Parts: sequence; C-alpha cells; structure tokens
Amino acid sequence: MRDNANEPTPEREDEDDHDLLTYGEVRVRIHQEVQAQRALVAELEASAQDSSHAKKRLDALIDAAERNSRNVINDDNFEKFFGYRGTARRNT
Repeated sequence: MRDNANEPTPEREDEDDHDLLTYGEVRVRIHQEVQAQRALVAELEASAQDSSHAKKRLDALIDAAERNSRNVINDDNFEKFFGYRGTARRNT
C-alpha cells in the first residue's frame, strides 16, 4: 500500500462547469474517498480486523487519482490521449 497522506487537499475550481464531472471535481471526490478509505483501514487495523479488502480498495482509489490527474497535453502525448495523430495547440 502506498502512502500519499501528505498530499494537499485539492480545491474545486470556480470556473468549472458544475453540470459536468470535470477533472477538478473528480480530483476532489477521489481525494475525499481516499481519505475516508484511509480512515477505514486505520480503524480496521486498530481493532485487529481483516483490512486486506479495504487496503485493496485504497490502492485502487490512489491509482484512480493518479490516472485522473491533469497533465499538460503536448505533441508527445497527444496521440495517446486523443487516440489519433495530431499536434497540441500552443498558448501563444
């Protein structure tokens, strides 16, 4: 199990469209679930109960958080992200 407990709490972006599940909203929701799952794992371990399933879910949530982190799209990763060859637009 990886320990990312020192990560800062993400904040919702004011300009996000709240009718959509945006990267920012996903980041906040997954962070909340990771924190709740960490608490459950700690509670199970403190009471000497089996925490193996809870730890697996925690690992899956952490993986989801890493997959859903916002990354800059550039020429190198454009095709992987969109599924076709192209070039990233530049902010000029």
